[in-house]
Amino acid sequence: MAQALAVETHGLTKRYSTGVLAVDDLDLRVRTGEVYGFLGPNGAGKTTTLRLLSGLIHPTSGSAIVAGAVPGSPASLARLGAMVETPAFYPYLSGRDNLRVVARYAGVPKSRIDPVLKLVDLTDRAKHKFKTYSTGMKQRLGVAAALLKGPDLLILDEPTSGLDPQGTIEMRALIKELKQGGRTVLLSSHLLNEVELTCDRVGVIAKGKLVAEGTVDELRARSGGRTLRIHATPLEQAQRLLESFLNPDQVRVIDGSLVLNVDPAQAASINRRLVADGVDVSELRVDEQSLENVFLQLTEAPTQPTPASGGGDRSGKVEGNK
Repeated sequence: MAQALAVETHGLTKRYSTGVLAVDDLDLRVRTGEVYGFLGPNGAGKTTTLRLLSGLIHPTSGSAIVAGAVPGSPASLARLGAMVETPAFYPYLSGRDNLRVVARYAGVPKSRIDPVLKLVDLTDRAKHKFKTYSTGMKQRLGVAAALLKGPDLLILDEPTSGLDPQGTIEMRALIKELKQGGRTVLLSSHLLNEVELTCDRVGVIAKGKLVAEGTVDELRARSGGRTLRIHATPLEQAQRLLESFLNPDQVRVIDGSLVLNVDPAQAASINRRLVADGVDVSELRVDEQSLENVFLQLTEAPTQPTPASGGGDRSGKVEGNK
């Protein structure tokens, strides 16, 4: 049985009146109960996509189902909480009073305020004015506001943006706690480390297009995955032997070591053949391609932008298109 989807889009496209093609034929699938990372460089179309899914703007074409209904519809909004772009609150009101304002407009009972303040660890500062909050506290109050309705799906736009290391750790722990509570979390980020530590699956967007989707390990495999590095003597003899039973294209010499583009499970048999042929093997290890390299390979595809897109998704007065 197919797993239920919290977000599903078909050909979702957004072209602004300025001619900027911000989101281009996007097919996105976010499974219920997962933390899904929407990863891409600045200007890739992440925030525009989240605004479309939240019902803040309308698509030029395509369709989406978010939390079981059309984005922006009462049925979707009732099950959705979102923090898109920088949280904005009244600076001279306390954190609790700001949430009271949000609760009033959302039709949410005030009894929900203290539980969400506790969840984001702001109870001790709830009486303090918003203008006195640190960047991390402001982000957490934004998450608290998104949680007021007790949503099934939470959309967070760059939740660790501007945070110091401690604030980042706290936000990461909060996101994991939200998942354990049974919620689906869709978060955008350009921070590779955060996505790797936080998310179950990742969708990579570049120039408005989804260029890859899967777990971090699946993305690594798609972009070359793991290699086998061998330090052997004599090097030339080892290279000739390896090329005799492997595809020569799989064997490279880099910085005095042999780098093999093979399944690491072959390591033991390769080692035995080298030793049997009189080659001394002093080091044999598996090198895993860094997520940074995977990201660069996926987002630097030589696709040519359409004339209307201007080669990016930032132009004129279009805002929040990250």
